[in-house]
Amino acid sequence: MIPRPLALDRIFTVFRVHPVAALLGPRQCGKTTLAKMIAEREPCTYFDLENPVDVRRLSAPIRVLEELSGLVVIDEIQRRPDLFELLRVLVDRPHNPARFLILGSASPGLARQGAESLAGRIGFIDLSGFDLREVGIEQRSRLWIRGGFPRSFLAEDEPASMAWREGFVRTFLERDIPQLGITIPAETLRRFWTMISHYHGQIWNAAHFARSLGTSERTARRYLDILAGAYMVRILPPWFENIRKRQVKAPKIYIRDSGIMHKLLQIPTLADLQGHPKLGSSWEGFSLEYVIGVLESRDAYFWATHAGAELDLLVMIAGKRYGFEFKYADAPGSSRSMHIAIADLGLEHLWVVYPGRQEYAIDAKISVIPLDVIPRLADLSPKKAL
Repeated sequence: MIPRPLALDRIFTVFRVHPVAALLGPRQCGKTTLAKMIAEREPCTYFDLENPVDVRRLSAPIRVLEELSGLVVIDEIQRRPDLFELLRVLVDRPHNPARFLILGSASPGLARQGAESLAGRIGFIDLSGFDLREVGIEQRSRLWIRGGFPRSFLAEDEPASMAWREGFVRTFLERDIPQLGITIPAETLRRFWTMISHYHGQIWNAAHFARSLGTSERTARRYLDILAGAYMVRILPPWFENIRKRQVKAPKIYIRDSGIMHKLLQIPTLADLQGHPKLGSSWEGFSLEYVIGVLESRDAYFWATHAGAELDLLVMIAGKRYGFEFKYADAPGSSRSMHIAIADLGLEHLWVVYPGRQEYAIDAKISVIPLDVIPRLADLSPKKAL
């Protein structure tokens, strides 16, 4: 078992402020394992709403839950959205003796339901699969090709990892999506998901997707929102402002887990990826997810103009703007586009993230860094001393 101290710290930080912590993320990303790690530290009452026994235990939820104290874990809470209103009543009791850790996956409306019913009482923690801080930089290639889902990453070999990811995709489409009340044929959504993998790192074009699927643009956007809400796709919004340039106003799309992307594109090994046309965009998505995860910023965008200038990632932290470019190259240098982005957007600094090992400066505001340097940038966070 790979320790996940950073995720544990985020949960305990939420509990210092709120009586309810919601741990959200895709199925099989390690939420249940993390909750059990917490249960080993302190007394805990655990309910798994996929377990028929626990479902029966909660047949009269108010009678059961109001008698509990200490930590109470409710797994797969998206199966019982009615519990949110009950939790509000319980945590509002004078001298409330219980804290609630709720776990949910593959539910586009789960965060909204929690925020509406438990406003001011709940904190959210987004959990993805493993990242480099957890597995170590020496495992970078394995994490990149297999992705961060624990069972995929820890599989015995590449064929076993690929087989697990195929099973995950099939289960997600055939079981998880219908359980949300979404009636879309599994093959249709799989074809759409595969199309996104081919457009990974590119600008969303609803008309193109709609023509390919034989649907309306509205339907294509609905499919995209379903996959984004289930943590399978990242929709990276564009940044635009009044700078007297025509700027791109459509989002970029990414498959969030690199292993799932490689499964959809049928890229089984790192050697196959090295010769694949999507090598650069795969590196971009893999690195982008890591940077966003380390910085823990929700103010993340990309920027592009119709004249060709662009910035892969723009992050706002404590009122300042920072830029990132992701280049799969041995020794990347600066470009005219980078200098335009610095000038037009007023960037404090721009980092070029590449697969090498050496860190070097190009000029006063542009540095080239490897992935293992990214955690140092967490000091930019407003939660840290600036």
